[in-house]
Amino acid sequence: MKFVDEATIEVIGGRGGNGAASFRREKFIPKGGPDGGDGGRGGNVYAIADRNVNTLIDYRFSRLHRARNGENGRGSDQYGAAGTDIVLRMPVGTTIMDAETGELLFDLDHHDQEVILAAGGQGGLGNLHFKSSINRAPRQCTPGEMGHQRKLRLELKVLADVGLLGLPNAGKSTFISKVSNARPRIADYPFTTLHPNLGVVRTSASHSFVIADLPGLIEGASEGAGLGHLFLRHLSRTRLLLHIVDVSTLDQDVDPVEAALEQINVITAELSLYSEELGDKPRWLALNKLDMVDDPEALRAELVKRLDWKAPIYGISALTGQGTEDLVRDIQNWLDEQRRQQQEAEEKAAGTFVHVDPRFDEKRQNIDVPPPAVDNE
Repeated sequence: MKFVDEATIEVIGGRGGNGAASFRREKFIPKGGPDGGDGGRGGNVYAIADRNVNTLIDYRFSRLHRARNGENGRGSDQYGAAGTDIVLRMPVGTTIMDAETGELLFDLDHHDQEVILAAGGQGGLGNLHFKSSINRAPRQCTPGEMGHQRKLRLELKVLADVGLLGLPNAGKSTFISKVSNARPRIADYPFTTLHPNLGVVRTSASHSFVIADLPGLIEGASEGAGLGHLFLRHLSRTRLLLHIVDVSTLDQDVDPVEAALEQINVITAELSLYSEELGDKPRWLALNKLDMVDDPEALRAELVKRLDWKAPIYGISALTGQGTEDLVRDIQNWLDEQRRQQQEAEEKAAGTFVHVDPRFDEKRQNIDVPPPAVDNE
């Protein structure tokens, strides 16, 4: 299936049915009075996040989605039926924006989330609603309202815990194929990866995380050069950026430290230019192809010194798997701690937090304080 992460669609809610102006006409019942029913409401257009959908390809060619109109009211107090709703299933992580104003309308960030894209119009009122003591035979009724109409832009931001980034041919695809179940295309030429690849890294029976491999970035990507800028939005939902750096060189005259510094600086600049939020996101370094360097420890120490790097830095070989187990284990531990802190903050905000150790629970009463003395006099 082709990966499509952008689409523009138009949604139109159904028109409400017209109210009816009718009078009861039956034998032996003279002047039966008004009995015109209301029109049915127009159908709504819904969007539902579905974790079983992975791409927006269904909306690349099917761009107009119109709900059914409501039925008109009829005599004998018969109300019109409501129009049939339309349900559009979209991948989890889809953002829905107004195509004309660019306003963010909805963010489908969890499974089964449901939103109304275009509401149907209300049905018109029949003359049954207009009778009164001074208007025994009303002939007025109201037409149904038009449904809402919108032109929407859909953008998919993949949901992953870790995002891989780096220059083309840095070894990102080899790394994700080594540590996860993803099987991306791997070749010895640039831009082998043309669309994001997701892989699940399982560290134990009950622990795992999702990693995303994106097309390689080049200098000027934030301004439209290369392919990577098209997919930088996918990194905004990740918790951690794993920067893969190729430290090998076939030219003996090229200093591997200087080459690695240039790669790191290019990616750092592009992230900051794309968005300040992306530039401030936690980022770890993974020095790939370290088995092709004469003195790996000296190279890593020099990079840490030159960059004044405070975050974790690892030496790996994606081809042989050297160092990948330690890296994956540390990523899992870091993600588990982040999730724990987030859950604790949410529970404290909701007032449902219970400390694991009751000695440190703020809600626990202080039983060590002796009771006040009783004066028998």
